Amino acid sequence: MGVSIFLYNMGIRMYRAVVGLAAGAGKAKAKAWIEGRERLWPELEAAMASRKPAIWVHAASLGEFEQGRPILEALRTEYPGHRIVLTFFSPSGYEVRKNWPGADFICYLPLDTPANAARFLGQVRPQLAIFIKYEFWYHFLQALYARQVPVLLISGIFRHKQLFFKPYGGMFRDLLRKMDHLFVQNETSITLLHNIGIRQVTLAGDTRFDRVWALRQNPVGLPAIEAALRVEKVLVAGSTWEADEEALAKWWYGGGKEGRQLILAPHEIHAAHLDKIQSLFPDAVRFSQLNGRQPDVLVIDNVGMLSALYRYSRIAYVGGGFGKAGIHNLLEPATYGRPVIIGPIFHQFHEAMMLVQLRGAIVVQDADELSKAITALNDPFYYGQTAEIAARFVEDHKGATGKIMGYIQEKRFLTSE
Repeated sequence: MGVSIFLYNMGIRMYRAVVGLAAGAGKAKAKAWIEGRERLWPELEAAMASRKPAIWVHAASLGEFEQGRPILEALRTEYPGHRIVLTFFSPSGYEVRKNWPGADFICYLPLDTPANAARFLGQVRPQLAIFIKYEFWYHFLQALYARQVPVLLISGIFRHKQLFFKPYGGMFRDLLRKMDHLFVQNETSITLLHNIGIRQVTLAGDTRFDRVWALRQNPVGLPAIEAALRVEKVLVAGSTWEADEEALAKWWYGGGKEGRQLILAPHEIHAAHLDKIQSLFPDAVRFSQLNGRQPDVLVIDNVGMLSALYRYSRIAYVGGGFGKAGIHNLLEPATYGRPVIIGPIFHQFHEAMMLVQLRGAIVVQDADELSKAITALNDPFYYGQTAEIAARFVEDHKGATGKIMGYIQEKRFLTSE
């Protein structure tokens, strides 16, 4: 264990050094990562000046925040006398949600060292800590255990390749044993955890289903988008990367554009990527320059619209399936009853596997298959069947938030003291 902790601490220090070098080289995300942590302590001290009890919720990035959002909102409703402290590891989460009104204080998670963990917890004094999906920071979890602060993992998902299940993963298995409860997404996760002696586990499902179900019940209107639409056949391509955009361009200019509009919401909106999209789609108009037009191709050059944008589509394309990381959130279009098209790399995502098996999502290998999939959806019966499967899939899997909140209330972790 001592060697593992030494190597872990070395890895943390090396990571900090690499990010520092990237920040010095002008990398925007790295610079934000460094600067956000430099101003953390005085802001945290001021925010925690009162003795009001606190709940600490940690999300790695924007996707995990959206996943945990139903729990955050339920905590705000059920425990209005508590402060909610929300932390992010990544700038892509913090920079987008740093002003979210549902939390009392939002900041970066300090680098995982014993001193930082002690200082952070000493100021926040949480009655309960919640980690969303993953991110098992050793020193923070050890400090929480030492302070007897209950720790929950929500929407967790485990795979046999993870460190917990390796012969050399004892340090991380110990962290799981010290968590009060793990709420996981699937039976595979329960089996893996039971095999290493972790019994405080419940199959609750994925809180993202509750999040997207709420979007369906309370749809957000986008007047500028509504004014830009002029046809029914709108394809919204969300969270796209270059490989996705190249396939879409081949389909679009190979005959796909007839009678359609295309809305692209790329995963990254930095200048170089937007310029690359413009080279692939010369007639594209950026949302920031829309000015009342109804273009064939509209590129969303901001962050935060996508979940509401999908409801204006007839067909949705979810990006990431041609890259190593895999596809992004396909539940957002599915909740509106939209057939979902994805690339071939999706097998590490439980919800994608299920929706593909149910035939509510269509997998394509290249631009030719993309064209065939979209053409096939011109058939009203096939379209209606695929759309209904997608919508029902979300409805059938909601409810994780209620299970988790029921546990928190039953255990009485949160008091007014």
